[in-house]
Amino acid sequence: EHDEHLIAQWNSVVKSKRDLVYLLGDITLENSRYYHLLDRLMGRKIVVLGNHDKPKDVAELLKYVESVAGVIEYKGYLLSHIPLSLSELGKCRANVHGHIHRNSIDHEKYVNVCAEVIDYKPVTFEQILLMRKAKELKS
Repeated sequence: EHDEHLIAQWNSVVKSKRDLVYLLGDITLENSRYYHLLDRLMGRKIVVLGNHDKPKDVAELLKYVESVAGVIEYKGYLLSHIPLSLSELGKCRANVHGHIHRNSIDHEKYVNVCAEVIDYKPVTFEQILLMRKAKELKS
């Protein structure tokens, strides 16, 4: 049921095989036998590896996604699984991350996109910008 819900949520947003989606880690919580389910998700997928993604499973993961990385820079934002330290952020606009579930960091340079926070649906870059703007207004 859990997997079917995640797939339905994903495909309710990602409609095109050309859409690019970044997954910010912990793909299957250390169990590569479920990677085949990634084929049921629409769009092109790039994975930023999480602490529960085993290095030994990357070759298998690459059968279902376009690429994997540790951190990705996108339009001045750093995409990571674990929130980076402020000193690592340098001049980037913000750190879009997962890992901490609903425990968001109260700082304008962090945007938490954990599945629980985004209703288990991918969010667009424009939505991330709005999330960040809302944080700045609170500060």
